[in-house]
Amino acid sequence: MLQIAICDDEQEMAAAHRQAVEAALSNCRAVGEIAVYTHSDNLFCDIVEDGFHFDLILLDIEMPGKNGMELAKELRPCLPHVKIIFITSHVEYAIDAYELAVFRYVPKNDEKKRLMSALEDAIRLLLIEDGKVYTIQTNSRLEKIPYREIYFIERDGKNTSITWEKGISKVRGSLQQIYDELEAEEFIFIDRGCIVNLIHVMQVKNSMVFLENGASLPVSRSHLQGVKEQINAYWGMHI
Repeated sequence: MLQIAICDDEQEMAAAHRQAVEAALSNCRAVGEIAVYTHSDNLFCDIVEDGFHFDLILLDIEMPGKNGMELAKELRPCLPHVKIIFITSHVEYAIDAYELAVFRYVPKNDEKKRLMSALEDAIRLLLIEDGKVYTIQTNSRLEKIPYREIYFIERDGKNTSITWEKGISKVRGSLQQIYDELEAEEFIFIDRGCIVNLIHVMQVKNSMVFLENGASLPVSRSHLQGVKEQINAYWGMHI
């Protein structure tokens, strides 16, 4: 079940956004639990102090107390994978929203047209990410790594290293073997010796891929055009 939070200081807007979320869940055939907040400090306390988990947060930027931008920045360390959708009437916030790795920015003057699309895209992506794990099993070790927590995978001699949220895990087997076992559209080769998870790609620039964990990885010349096309196609479908 998806956990979704709505935070808007105007009760009427919060109620309208709840209806939109319920409709998006229904359209995606997903099940979710929705929590509505009319004060940003309450959402902050529930997450930071009480450990509440949310998969998706719908935030109004202009609120008394902590505004949506400040709140998103403070919540990100506690919920590194949360999808955040901003709603605001100020276009200039869009640049800051990008820097915070916000999933989508919805202008209030175009909310009716764009909010439902943003919600459905976020829910579909969460459903894709949910539940997939890569299992490493040997005689002395059993380890499960959620797909969504994998940043990139590299050739390591005759074996393979998986860099993920909790560190680096070594796997016996070739990079191609690991890729075949993953069997997921979000993993692509950027070089003969490296696979990245498109979920975490923030930018491609100057033959480098930049990930949301701060890693930057080189893209080989032979892979560059294909990598750009695959990233654009993935973003077009899911973001």
